[in-house]
Amino acid sequence: MRRSTAPRRIPVPPLSLALALLLLLSLVSGVGLGAAGVGWPDAPRFLWAGLTGGTVHAPDAAAYTIVWEIRLPRVLLGAVAGAGLAAVGVAVQAMVRNALADPFVLGISSGAAVGANAVILLGAFAGFGVWALSASAFASALAAMTLVYAVARSPRGLTPLRLILTGTALAYGFEAVTTVMVFGAARGEAARSAMMWLLGSLGGATWAQLPLAATAVAAGWAFLWWRAEALNALAMGDETAAALGVAPDRLRRELFLVTAAVTGTVVAVSGAIGFVGLMVPHVVRMLVGADHRRVLAVAPLAGAVLLVWADVLSRLLFAPAELPVGVITAVVGVPAFLLLMRRGAYAFGGR
Repeated sequence: MRRSTAPRRIPVPPLSLALALLLLLSLVSGVGLGAAGVGWPDAPRFLWAGLTGGTVHAPDAAAYTIVWEIRLPRVLLGAVAGAGLAAVGVAVQAMVRNALADPFVLGISSGAAVGANAVILLGAFAGFGVWALSASAFASALAAMTLVYAVARSPRGLTPLRLILTGTALAYGFEAVTTVMVFGAARGEAARSAMMWLLGSLGGATWAQLPLAATAVAAGWAFLWWRAEALNALAMGDETAAALGVAPDRLRRELFLVTAAVTGTVVAVSGAIGFVGLMVPHVVRMLVGADHRRVLAVAPLAGAVLLVWADVLSRLLFAPAELPVGVITAVVGVPAFLLLMRRGAYAFGGR
């Protein structure tokens, strides 16, 4: 009797539960690890005091501030950004039917970089105060999204090929503008800050940034979960999707708006962090299959865990100096992705 060669899939509920527990452990560990000398068991004690309103003695005030005001919002923002990039990566790969696509293929992150560097290098939008960087990056991301959509749209609709080509071409243009701004910077420290942002950094995370980012990611994930069956149909081709009652052009427009909004929000608070949206969906599909409802139940958790630990490494490897977190995700992502390509464990769009 011939045995089936189909890969075995891991059930989603236990895998999601395991990842949720791992994420909780990662968050606590991320708060307890750093270059400031506040570690175990002090960090969990300060964390518990902050959560329960407990008393912190005067000699511990500085250490408490490091844990509650710096590390905790940083690890939480890392989890939110990782979850958002992973979920959007799933959607983008379905939207353009290209397994090599990620949230940045649409040129949105490059567009956001122009606005962010206008603040860092030129002092633009100073009237927004602490919100200047996020507001400018988000506004320029939306402008880039509008431009990509306007150029890519044709009388035949929003096709995957035109979307990829337009996003890639405009991304190069946005990157050229950013490079000119960096080279023309009058202050070396400003140029260094710009490069840190371009490679991704969670060093500027604050409590004020969390609500908007978490809301955008949660709303985007909820929409993608709701449209999971339509994503399955779209991944099999426009003709198949239409035969199943899904309007490909309309769905692609919806996905474009959702992915652009989530990507723009995440990039505005964390910089351009690569490989999370590319690599995580591939790994998850290998584990649970290509059904988007299963993938979307697991990918955000996996992305959150990955980015939390990438940020921890970025803080510790060259402490007290800090690496851009995008460097860590690239160092992990490149060999992991090449290994996945060598294995060829699944075909994108399969079930």
